[in-house]
Amino acid sequence: MNMNEIILKNVTKKFDAGRIPAVDDVSLEIKPGELFFLLGPSGCGKTTLLRIIAGLVRPDSGRVIIAGRDVTKLNAEKRDTAMIFQNYALWPHMTVAQNVAFGPKMKGVNSEKCASAVENSLRLVEMHKYASRKPNELSGGQQQRVAVARALAADAECLLLDEPLSNLDAKLRANMRLQLRELIKRSNTTAVYVTHDQAEALAMADRIAVMNNGKIVQVATPQELYSSPSEKFVADFIGEANFIAGRVVKAGETTTVETSCGNIESAATGFVVGQAVTCCVRPECVRLVSPDETADGLPGTMEFRIFTGGGWQFVFSLAQGENWKASIHGRQCDTIEPGTVAMLLADPKDVILLKE
Repeated sequence: MNMNEIILKNVTKKFDAGRIPAVDDVSLEIKPGELFFLLGPSGCGKTTLLRIIAGLVRPDSGRVIIAGRDVTKLNAEKRDTAMIFQNYALWPHMTVAQNVAFGPKMKGVNSEKCASAVENSLRLVEMHKYASRKPNELSGGQQQRVAVARALAADAECLLLDEPLSNLDAKLRANMRLQLRELIKRSNTTAVYVTHDQAEALAMADRIAVMNNGKIVQVATPQELYSSPSEKFVADFIGEANFIAGRVVKAGETTTVETSCGNIESAATGFVVGQAVTCCVRPECVRLVSPDETADGLPGTMEFRIFTGGGWQFVFSLAQGENWKASIHGRQCDTIEPGTVAMLLADPKDVILLKE
């Protein structure tokens, strides 16, 4: 058994008898030193699962193993974990240094080692110059870094984070993503991070578990989730996606799908003629071609456009009422106006096929 590994075995939790479980038979293996994300919509069970790992919620069944030790029946204070909450939970009457010293003191660390842990942790997050300040004298981003320092100073076997960036404004949140990832990776601790923010998970995670209705839907790296989602829910939740249902009319080295708006070719294999599938294409993979140049693709009429700074996102209505998005970088599409008719194409390798 590897140190700092977190293993969940068939964990289930119901809050009301007879209702759908908040966490439903979840099994996971989180590797030592991994920054692992629990991602999903509100109410999917991710925070409950994090609290089960922390010992704040007791599962109805299943096991929680941290660093080779079965901690399922242990209370939170008996588990070697540190948690960072949405509101940082800093003691307002304590200085930054006193807040960071709280964990080591609770563990009985002597004064000299405690002071060293505080100094090292504050230097790691570049907050050592603010050691004598109170939390209300710090910005939101600075408070977040103090919360990280406090968790790191506790020298826990794993770090648990419950949407720690959600209270920051959009620009600061984006800036803090990579900083927080770097801090966690430099500490070499195993971290479990809960969020409903897909961009946050894609930017920070080593691996992501996507949850829905208390279950794990797919576990993969950010790149794998984006390019090879296991089902429509994952494809729709991770980033933006265009969908259209169809039926396979040709199978082999490539697959051709007949849809209500035209045929789509995919490089995906393993399908059979007659099989019902859903075609998924990311907006950035859609190409726009004039109907005068080709008869291939799906014909669409541009309804409206959104300027994204580096280009445009266009929304096209297809023949049967479906809407597809096309994201085009650069300024070459400034002249495309609402009402423009175009053929929407995608390279076969960019067409994901999802089984019905």
